[in-house]
Amino acid sequence: MSAQALDFPASASAPLGREPMGVSARASETESAASARVQVSAVIPCLNEERTIAACIQKARQGFETAGVVGEVVVADNGSTDRSVEIARSLGARVVHESVKGYGAALRRGMSEAQGEIIVLADADESYDWSRLCDFVHKIQNGYDLVMGNRFTGGIAPGAMPPLHRYFGNPVLSAVARIAFRVKIGDFHCGMRAVRKEAFERMLLQTDGMEFATEMVANAACQGMRITEIPTRLYPDKRGRPPHLRSFRDGWRHLRHILTYAPDHLYLAPGGLLLLAGLALQALLCVGPVRIAGFYMGIHFLALGALLTLAGFNILNLGIFAKLLMSQRYKGLQSRTVRLLRERFALEYGMIPALLLISAGLSINVMILVRWLQRPGAPMESTVHPAFVAATMVVLGLNILFSSFLVSMIRGNEKGSSAHSAARS
Repeated sequence: MSAQALDFPASASAPLGREPMGVSARASETESAASARVQVSAVIPCLNEERTIAACIQKARQGFETAGVVGEVVVADNGSTDRSVEIARSLGARVVHESVKGYGAALRRGMSEAQGEIIVLADADESYDWSRLCDFVHKIQNGYDLVMGNRFTGGIAPGAMPPLHRYFGNPVLSAVARIAFRVKIGDFHCGMRAVRKEAFERMLLQTDGMEFATEMVANAACQGMRITEIPTRLYPDKRGRPPHLRSFRDGWRHLRHILTYAPDHLYLAPGGLLLLAGLALQALLCVGPVRIAGFYMGIHFLALGALLTLAGFNILNLGIFAKLLMSQRYKGLQSRTVRLLRERFALEYGMIPALLLISAGLSINVMILVRWLQRPGAPMESTVHPAFVAATMVVLGLNILFSSFLVSMIRGNEKGSSAHSAARS
């Protein structure tokens, strides 16, 4: 439905810089509405949406009436060069501007400026039915922090979503995100959703692009917020031009964000598996070569075991630091690893096993040196396996030792920050 087909005031087409007829009346109406406490804010990101913005605003107002709430429409303009801003203002919407380009940047601005306790988001291209915002509002009123739409259960109209997105992109990325963040959401990228204003402020959202959709769910899940979804129908957009979305660029940005904020799967799981495999090879070959089912396993497998052990430990170690960094950003982060480090970790718990490993490795090397000194010129091939194991033990012990100091430093900073915040409050 085009803007011209909708019955918004003809004055909306007045030239820029000139006050359209009816704007003063609408401004008075908006001010009087603002005097009542705004309960719901409909935030609409906008970049050259003059064909559809009017319909979205009018439907959002219908949604307020259906839900029985006092609402406001906030249009987050991202640098429109058409009549979008003019039309939005003529219909009584509040327009806020964001100079940083991107879907996420525009929504963050609009959500930050929203006055309602509940924020409903959807696109400005009429691909979602704004009049159904009441369904999202009621779910938030029932105690949820974040309510997602699900286009796959609500229905996708013919031509509304490209086959690549419908059958591959969205399902795959949503499946990866479900595993990474342990949240039962079928459609991570649905553009229509609702969130409590207080929950939005705790999410500390930062991304500027389309990955904002994933970041919102991921951050809510990390902090243990209550999340649910409802069926939402997707319609073909009516903007009459190509969408802002770029399939492969934005798909990669979603995947990159998922991996970055899922340390359990990016670091801890693979690091732990590599470490266990390396330790097993080291234990099997520490004395010398072995044959298993007719296969000879010698020094090369021992070198592989050393590689896997050290690489696995370092990846695991990075995962722990990633968890600690996330816990500083998200104060409500739900993590057994972080809880264990905060409640049980002490510097000595890392130093003792580290020093034992270093001592054991050096002792083995001393024994090899003594043997070499006692029998100079004699073959030393039989000591190669123990030497590999000893070197691995020393390096592993050094890593544990210095990592323990770093973890202790991070925990000390956390306690200092908490004490400072308590003193200021």
